[in-house]
Amino acid sequence: MTPDGTSGAPPRPAPDTPRLLLDRARLEANVARLHARCQALGVAFRPHFKTAKSAEVALISTGGAPGPQTVSTIKEAEFLAAAGAARDILLAATAIPARIPRAEALRRAHGTRLILVLDSPEMAALLDAAATEPHEVLVEVDSGEHRAGVPPERALAIARATAATRHLRLAGVMTHGGHSYGFAGAEEIAEVAEAERAGTVAAAEAIRAAGLRADIVSVGSSPTLLHARHLTGVTEARAGVSLLWDLAQMSRGLCGWEDLACSVLSTVIGHNRAGPALVLDAGALALSKDVTANSFAPGTGFGILADEHGHRLPLHVATAYQEHGMVPVPHESWFVRLPVGSLVRVYPNHVCMTAAGGYGAFDVINPDGAVTDRWPRVDGWH
Repeated sequence: MTPDGTSGAPPRPAPDTPRLLLDRARLEANVARLHARCQALGVAFRPHFKTAKSAEVALISTGGAPGPQTVSTIKEAEFLAAAGAARDILLAATAIPARIPRAEALRRAHGTRLILVLDSPEMAALLDAAATEPHEVLVEVDSGEHRAGVPPERALAIARATAATRHLRLAGVMTHGGHSYGFAGAEEIAEVAEAERAGTVAAAEAIRAAGLRADIVSVGSSPTLLHARHLTGVTEARAGVSLLWDLAQMSRGLCGWEDLACSVLSTVIGHNRAGPALVLDAGALALSKDVTANSFAPGTGFGILADEHGHRLPLHVATAYQEHGMVPVPHESWFVRLPVGSLVRVYPNHVCMTAAGGYGAFDVINPDGAVTDRWPRVDGWH
């Protein structure tokens, strides 16, 4: 003990940054909210793994035991299966023939149920030619986003083409109401949710009326799940960003600051006095260049700052270079408040894009900000 009453131990070295922080308590609260919402709507919950890409998060999202999951890549499915975190997986991006051998190897190695998605007779024929085993397939319906899928009235033709193949087994329909992100009002989102529900259910009913299977009716986006008036005829809902939340969703009133479970720990590496601005070691690769929150919350930039304990600051990343983030400050007193070497957190615009930045793992923190664990993540395609 030193004369001033301290232990005399050297200070802990500052962590290498940028690092991806995950607040476990907030994650668990978000998961509980989603499960309660699905229960109230009478549908199963199929979390979307592409946001967190962590087996530990996947298990928490399904109540602590392996449950259904949604993925965007076959590599994510392989990661989940190898970790024992899921045995029922929907590959929500349109399948291609090159993924068929990996899908079949996944089933042989782990007994995984991997459901594929397609939206054209041409892809049905290509997948069938590549397959040596049966594969369950959903027809993707375009419920208004106009990204992938077919209009509800064309789903039956795709279903018939699928049913006519040798190896593909029609299991139902799915859609993604991604255009819901373009609205902030609850009533507007509820209208999108109803169009998403009605179009997908109509497609499933037409397929059944033709004597074909449509056991699964899968819809999904965080805004429509939270604002849907009802989900009659739907069997499951998918959502991913709402596990962690982000500024884009906060700007639309879907969550609050206290719900944001993910942030990027960064170091102040310089003071730009010409700005004046802080210079961070978190740039475009650490944060992504997604600025969607600015549509509803101008001045968000590439992310809002907090101190290292998560207390919000009236600052944002205004410019994102590859490895540098520039934070304008209103006066140079901020250089005293946040000297070179200080740690800050940046809360991201679009957490799915930020988390995909190649961090490799989450640093899991408790409500006090102390790191309690490190959870590996999966990135890439191959």
